[in-house]
Amino acid sequence: MATTAVERAWCVVVPHHPSGARIARHRLAAELAGTVSPAMLADLVAVLAELVGNAVRHADPLPGGVVRVAWRLRYPPEGPQLRLRVTDGGAASGPRVRPPDPDAADGRGLHIVSGLATSWGVERDGLGQSVWADFDPVGDRPALVTTG
Repeated sequence: MATTAVERAWCVVVPHHPSGARIARHRLAAELAGTVSPAMLADLVAVLAELVGNAVRHADPLPGGVVRVAWRLRYPPEGPQLRLRVTDGGAASGPRVRPPDPDAADGRGLHIVSGLATSWGVERDGLGQSVWADFDPVGDRPALVTTG
């Protein structure tokens, strides 16, 4: 007997501007409230804010001055899984976790992503880059996967 995973997906285009992170957070929270646990939703919102914020601060926009935000919710037999993906126009250097400076006001975003997501990584193509983060409530944290 074969088992099939049910899947739902969303895609939102937000401005390549700090307001884009707020728009993306609100849309994610509205779409997934009541679908995932409040604790998981809080983790998803925090990670999405970091990924969109990083795209706005460190990367070029996609054509039209935007960032694409997508998420996919799957229900395989082993339990719900969710992937966030933020796609931008790319940057001179890819995202990387760096040692935090205790006196710096920034530089901790990917530490937050690593701590909350099951795994995360970067995919590059000729048009830009996507940073993704997976959430698996039954999985272990964290793992970094980079391809491309």
